[in-house]
Amino acid sequence: MTGSKSPGVRATRPMADVAAPSAPAHDADGRRRRSQDSRARIVQAMLELVHAGETSPPAELVADRAKVGLRTVFRHFNEMDSLYREMSAVIEAELQSVIARPFKAKDWKGRVVELVQRRASAYERIAPFRRAADVHRLRSPVLEADHARFAALGREILRRELPPEAARDKARFEALDMLLSFEAWVRLRRDQGLSAKRTVEALELAVAALVDPI
Repeated sequence: MTGSKSPGVRATRPMADVAAPSAPAHDADGRRRRSQDSRARIVQAMLELVHAGETSPPAELVADRAKVGLRTVFRHFNEMDSLYREMSAVIEAELQSVIARPFKAKDWKGRVVELVQRRASAYERIAPFRRAADVHRLRSPVLEADHARFAALGREILRRELPPEAARDKARFEALDMLLSFEAWVRLRRDQGLSAKRTVEALELAVAALVDPI
């Protein structure tokens, strides 16, 4: 094997044998599977810690939770930014599930109000991950770019559901975008202490008041 320093091996084998064939393919496949398993456990450990409220879990804690060595964590992720990229993937998956879900409302006003409920379930699930991302995104170009992309995606969905004249009303559009944002959800849930149900009711009332006169 590469890196062997046993003098007996070199002394007793003919030169033709020195260039021995590489390890069998099944050995390489086994190493690859073990590496993939370690990576999956590290990612899962990171997500579990963040979900439990650790906005910035240290690599040592991730390694302990994943039951791998600290070197293994850094071998798979040269920097913690790589782990937060995985966290962003969880956020994106939840948002994409909102996009894929069909609307129940038949008219555009009903669909815009329905966006509150549709986003509410996603916001509740991603809240721990978004809080962790917000803590680190000012120091992370990756998280900052993801934040901008998610915000743009939300605006695109809103614009798609509005009729052209409503979408061109800048003040109304910006107000609706703010009411449907994660930041508005957090303000009502955490800072104002509303339950998820009361938060949905408050936001639906505000959104309906903006779209009804159109």
